Amino acid sequence: MGRKREFDRDEVLDRAIDAFWCKGYEATSVQDLLDGMGINRGSLYDTFGDKHTLFLSAIDRYYDTALAHTVAGLESEATARDSIERVIRDAADCGCADAQRKGCLMTNSAVELVPHCLETADRVARYYRQTEDAFCRAVARARAEGGLHSRLDDRALARFITCGIQGLQVFSKVCPDGGALRDVAEAMISALG
Repeated sequence: MGRKREFDRDEVLDRAIDAFWCKGYEATSVQDLLDGMGINRGSLYDTFGDKHTLFLSAIDRYYDTALAHTVAGLESEATARDSIERVIRDAADCGCADAQRKGCLMTNSAVELVPHCLETADRVARYYRQTEDAFCRAVARARAEGGLHSRLDDRALARFITCGIQGLQVFSKVCPDGGALRDVAEAMISALG
């Protein structure tokens, strides 16, 4: 009979997320993962499989957490317009607070792996689509509440916001200046009309 696992799978997976997020998939070695996760090689392979399977599990967990955070943010304020504005401003603030300049793990993974990894491409596309859908619902609510007057249709505006937030995360890696990031956020908000 095998030994019982002596660690919390989600906690260890969160540490793997940090390792991949800091260095990217290719630059993160198995030893980096073992050191960061605080487990031995056997536990890694027994619990998560190989490095690639661990990476897919890590981005799945990140995906679920990030999407839930966005959806909760879009439903948190008194009006849909306020919620959309808060999520956009929070993205800029997150970029300002990112001392390690990690950006967004999904966006980083899109740039690094999507051209040659179908499994990652599918996950990133699904994440962006569901994020866009959440913004589309919020935009429709804001328009119905009379708080949004953009000439763009709901889907186009939701796509713009989704793309803009991902762009903010990339921009924060290169230019973590809070003023510049907040300027971008305010320009995005102005598109709401």
